[in-house]
Amino acid sequence: MSIESKEVEKIEALSRNITEIINRGIEFTSSSPSYFYTKLSEVKHEMIAEATKDAKLRAQKIAENSGAKLGKLKSARTGVIQITAPNSDEDYSYGGTFNTYSKEKEASITIRLEYMVE
Repeated sequence: MSIESKEVEKIEALSRNITEIINRGIEFTSSSPSYFYTKLSEVKHEMIAEATKDAKLRAQKIAENSGAKLGKLKSARTGVIQITAPNSDEDYSYGGTFNTYSKEKEASITIRLEYMVE
């Protein structure tokens, strides 16, 4: 049996009180709840916009410190989205990381911009 709900507190309480079911003689195996971030599509565009802005600022600084000027954008690519627990040491994955153990989540995306240099 699997239970899915947006009422996280109720699922956590059910998970903690599973011993009551076992004490009634019902054979039951449970595992810790999994937590999924379900609003990624709502924040993805904002994440891409912020990462692109940051990447351009860094490219401008590199060009300035090298005595050059940032030219036109040649290409832009987005990487995978990494969803990890806050302050975790989870490894980032080529295919993306999707933490389901932590209720709290941090999401990041990598943007690769290539500019002409003048």
